[in-house]
Amino acid sequence: MNQNLSLYQIFHAVARHGNISRAAKELYISQPAISKSIRRLEESLQVKLFTRSSRGVTLTEDGALLYEQVQEAFRALDQAEQTLQRRHSLGIAQLRIGVSTTLCRYILLPYLQKFVQEYPHVKVTIHCQSSYQTMELLENHQIDLGLIGRPAGKLGWHYQPLQSIQDTFVCTRAYLENLRVRQGSGSLMETLKSEATFMLPDDANITRRHIDTALKENGIELNTCLEVSTMDLLIEFSKIGLGIACVIREFVRQELEAGLLTEVSLGAGIPAREIGFICRKPDQELLPIQTFLQMFPGGKQFS
Repeated sequence: MNQNLSLYQIFHAVARHGNISRAAKELYISQPAISKSIRRLEESLQVKLFTRSSRGVTLTEDGALLYEQVQEAFRALDQAEQTLQRRHSLGIAQLRIGVSTTLCRYILLPYLQKFVQEYPHVKVTIHCQSSYQTMELLENHQIDLGLIGRPAGKLGWHYQPLQSIQDTFVCTRAYLENLRVRQGSGSLMETLKSEATFMLPDDANITRRHIDTALKENGIELNTCLEVSTMDLLIEFSKIGLGIACVIREFVRQELEAGLLTEVSLGAGIPAREIGFICRKPDQELLPIQTFLQMFPGGKQFS
């Protein structure tokens, strides 16, 4: 970049405000100095960046293209400054975590409680949303760490595996016996497909997409489906005999061991999934992230 950074700073301010006067007030320099800097930048780049009118200035097509790139550059500089400040801060640190409501309750919560007790000076914020939204927040530097399923083809990220989870179908023994009564001459599988109510996560959920893929690959089509927004409700609905719920086995282990629920095989081999923590590569050395990840099994190793 053969131009002084200050020219781009002035250009950025004028483009944001669409007005030279307001840009001058923000930068504490005179309007003539602003105009002169813009002319210097235009002459250097050999393009016209603004169209001037009585209302102010508007970006030309070339100006809009340059503004998009300059805006991204200044955003990166701001983020770099924030990272440095956090890295060298001796005061209150912050840790922003993105996680789904389900993984937060069943996986993250016990470790989070321990972390807060041991490091009360660290400000922790939890953003509960889908895994897709968690990745968006990470990419936009709005959170520091995400707990999601293993991402495919993500460059520039560190991913630390945590554990495998297994999707399964469960219901009460009473519900299953009632289906057997209605079985007739057909097989139990045929009765399940035609008579049972299957309760599944809604179709925006990454678990639902995983299940749909497995069922499709095995040629299984469910007739009656009830979509439920949270894992907690799926578990509770299955416990009161409302139907057969698709849940994560590790989250209903106690119910299965106590006989409150029983697993139902649909003849489809549903692959296990891996979940883990993901963060940007430069952030893995930040003390709050390092300290937090070391609380988990295998916490000192990144894959």
